[in-house]
Amino acid sequence: MSTNKVRIIPRLDIKGPNLVKGIHLEGLRVLGKPEDFAEYYYENGADELFFQDTVASLYDRNSLQNIISKTASKIFIPLTVGGGIRTISDIREALLAGADKVAINTAAIKNPNFIREASRKFGSSTIVVSIEAIKENNGDYLAYTDNGREYSGINVIEWSTRVQEMGAGEIVITSVDKEGTGEGFDRKLVKLIADNVDIPVIAHGGCKGPDDIAELINDCTIEGVAISSVLHYGYLNKIVVQEDYEEEGNTNFLKSGASFSKIHSCSIEDIKSNLHKKGIPVRV
Repeated sequence: MSTNKVRIIPRLDIKGPNLVKGIHLEGLRVLGKPEDFAEYYYENGADELFFQDTVASLYDRNSLQNIISKTASKIFIPLTVGGGIRTISDIREALLAGADKVAINTAAIKNPNFIREASRKFGSSTIVVSIEAIKENNGDYLAYTDNGREYSGINVIEWSTRVQEMGAGEIVITSVDKEGTGEGFDRKLVKLIADNVDIPVIAHGGCKGPDDIAELINDCTIEGVAISSVLHYGYLNKIVVQEDYEEEGNTNFLKSGASFSKIHSCSIEDIKSNLHKKGIPVRV
């Protein structure tokens, strides 16, 4: 367990103008406007926010600047932006829009030297590498790109070593198998990465609640957790849903007023209170 204060980081997956959520990074359903969720999480104790454009690499685009600009004008905690970050210019534009850090995956795997170039240009603390891992039948974890769509054949343990050597300041490790399921973190995967590197590791994928987070932190030396489903569905229970969602994404779930029974929602306050009671340092 890290002696640093553990960061609780809501992750907001974006498709076009909307906040979306899926299972295994697929089957994306619209949940609302990302700026509304971001403001709510900021007001309720989030330590950072992580915005991910879920289809940026697929469509060869980067379209979060407007959302980040609107968010950064109202929210004063670190913002990390991922999705479609392919060039030094992309990083500069994200930072100018209000991001504090950028997360890269596809571009880093295609050209690992991009990590070194970016970290030298902007500082290693600005450069986060996202690793999207899928467990193979033989038990190995391999890295995937394009929001878990594309096979790379790269072993995630070896890749985490390379990422650190190239100058990344942080790793976000996502279990694609667990993501969006509410079945709990893949503790084995997270521990493998955390034990292999010295830079901060953020765990993402599968959170089922406050106790699950506490158990993960007690098992692994991580700096934080990136969480989505358990927070998003909890917030949906508190708001009146508007019907002005346009362009991209499946809005049927949102308009139906249904709940997602597989996810037991909680709040940031629930998480931090539980961690504090168990002696795990958090920012209160």
